[in-house]
Amino acid sequence: MIAENTQTQMRKGILEYCVLLIISKGEIYASDIIAELKKAKLLVVEGTLYPLLTRLKNNGLLSYNWVESTSGPPRKYYLLTEQGRDMVNRLDVTWMELSYAIETSKQIKQ
Repeated sequence: MIAENTQTQMRKGILEYCVLLIISKGEIYASDIIAELKKAKLLVVEGTLYPLLTRLKNNGLLSYNWVESTSGPPRKYYLLTEQGRDMVNRLDVTWMELSYAIETSKQIKQ
């Protein structure tokens, strides 16, 4: 039970970074973000993604464009703002530091 809780907290902590990384590749539709997360084995449902996207937008990290669809209503495509790109760069550094700390801790154990 404790391990599962820790794993869940780790996934939640990394989700925002992964979503920003996916969007950093270019404009993307929400269902495509979910598909990318699933491909990376970081499963997420719409009920988790949409509040996260709203929070990122409200924090100035994302914007969106409405694009007409030939097969239904217009679609909302997300993209990073300048502030969002800066955040990705900062999170890249943090990730490298954390990865180093983990690898160093593993080596100490041996």
